[in-house]
Amino acid sequence: MVAPQPPPRRSTKVSRIGTLTPNGLDPTNTAALLQGLLGLDWVERETLAIEYRWAKANDALLARAAELIDLNVDVIVAAGNEPIRAARTATGTIPIVMAVSDDPVGAGLVASLAHPGGNVTGLTNLGTELGAKHLQLLKEAAPWI
Repeated sequence: MVAPQPPPRRSTKVSRIGTLTPNGLDPTNTAALLQGLLGLDWVERETLAIEYRWAKANDALLARAAELIDLNVDVIVAAGNEPIRAARTATGTIPIVMAVSDDPVGAGLVASLAHPGGNVTGLTNLGTELGAKHLQLLKEAAPWI
């Protein structure tokens, strides 16, 4: 027989997520990020801390990215090419998740969509690499065009 085991203990580590955006906090995006994390059983201020940083100018973005590094965040979520670039300049080791990028390959943020390389990853629905595929899908869906 095996003695009953207590339920697994919740981690005591607080994971720190840094966000870096160009235009301040967007309530819709902020709520969506938090809702998604809470849906994965994260508990704000118990197992999760989110550090929000933003700036419009590139130099200020670099300073905000450095602040996130100094706070020892575990990951940086960056929205937009310039915030992604600032985060990448600030660290080569902390993972950076692209929340928004119009063309990460063309902007030199990643090597390719299939194999981004480095510490930057994420999603994009745009970019020159997808142009041919978009055209192919359009022709299949509407061959008369």
